[in-house]
Amino acid sequence: MRPPRAKAADAPRSGKARAGCHFPAVETRLVKTLLSETELQAGISRLAGRIQSDYAGRSLTILGVMTGSVVVMADLIRRLELPLRVGVVQASSYKGGLTSGPLSIAAELMPDVADRDVLILDDIFDTGRTMLGMLDHLQSLGPRSVRSAVLLLKEGRQEVEYRPDYVAFRIPDLFVVGYGLDYRDQWRQLPYVATLEPSDLADVGP
Repeated sequence: MRPPRAKAADAPRSGKARAGCHFPAVETRLVKTLLSETELQAGISRLAGRIQSDYAGRSLTILGVMTGSVVVMADLIRRLELPLRVGVVQASSYKGGLTSGPLSIAAELMPDVADRDVLILDDIFDTGRTMLGMLDHLQSLGPRSVRSAVLLLKEGRQEVEYRPDYVAFRIPDLFVVGYGLDYRDQWRQLPYVATLEPSDLADVGP
């Protein structure tokens, strides 16, 4: 059965996954496409347009939350015509599975953000605790401003009142992989976002 459709944060777009892509049989057997490559690229373009408008004439520091944001960050920054500084930060409350735990932040690779306009970029906004912890950490470093952007907002899962400033897509409460998102370090390379059924997760090796 096809999973419920995701909703673009702005106008929805349709499209098909890229032809000619081949992935291991275990992947194509288990995953079900939620957002095609065409839909994702249209969503990133809309996201870039909003950010470009809001930060026109200003220098922006984008911090990608590793590792899930690497794909969306690469696509996003190539669409921005702004003076950019790009860095990464490791922040996670998941340890390869489904259960959320204590938030861990490793900021060794993060550039100086004092008196800078900063945009935190993450792959997915789930409970919201990771993003809220990141914001609290960054605010302590004295930036001029801090905003947040996410590729996906999973509806109905939030445990905090805060919501990201920029959202490319709103999706149902499904477990998703692809386009940088993983389950036990698998499926990050898929050029689309797909869903995994809970019954399929047991079939995925460590």
